[in-house]
Amino acid sequence: MTTNGATALVLTDPQNDFLSENGVAWELVGRSVQQNGTVDNIERLLHSAKTGGTPVFVSPHYYYPSDHRWKFGGTIEQKMHEIGMFDRRDPLSLEGFDGSGADWLEQYKPYLSDGDTVVTSPHKVYGPQSNDLALQLRKHGIGTVILAGMSANLCVEAHLRHLLEQGFEVTVVADATAAAQHPDLGDGYAAALTNFRYIANGVLSTDDAAKELSR
Repeated sequence: MTTNGATALVLTDPQNDFLSENGVAWELVGRSVQQNGTVDNIERLLHSAKTGGTPVFVSPHYYYPSDHRWKFGGTIEQKMHEIGMFDRRDPLSLEGFDGSGADWLEQYKPYLSDGDTVVTSPHKVYGPQSNDLALQLRKHGIGTVILAGMSANLCVEAHLRHLLEQGFEVTVVADATAAAQHPDLGDGYAAALTNFRYIANGVLSTDDAAKELSR
């Protein structure tokens, strides 16, 4: 991996609704998460980044009551609203947030709540066009991104495409993500992996990415 400015680890949606067995999306993504070892691989990336002094940025997904009044949406977008995925009661309140589907997976909290991790404003569909991720990265002098999180063919791929268009060098960690597998819609992880190989600056395993982050 080449270096275009400082490097950061960017995680999309490391939240209970995707990664916990109690999350509302587990029925769709659980098999892929388990096959890839996604939960532990994300933690390995976080450990390596924190140990190596690599900045960590999180682009989370939150929905507030006003978002449920949208007039249209795509297939998975509508499904997320139907099952209450990433719901929060209010944008200015954390009432009911702790341990909810929108909260971080518990084992990630020591890394993400350390006062150093940058948590951006929420993205609302899939990509970071509606939040401040690119701004935060640029303000911190970041030019190279190691990207992981959930889910592969939706938020991860959308973040990959947008960051590339914004001039960042982006490497995806293939086994630190996962995606829905649906009998009618298909295997989202397989679709994403094909696109990662076509368009990312690099596709790494967690083993190789962890070495990059801990340098």
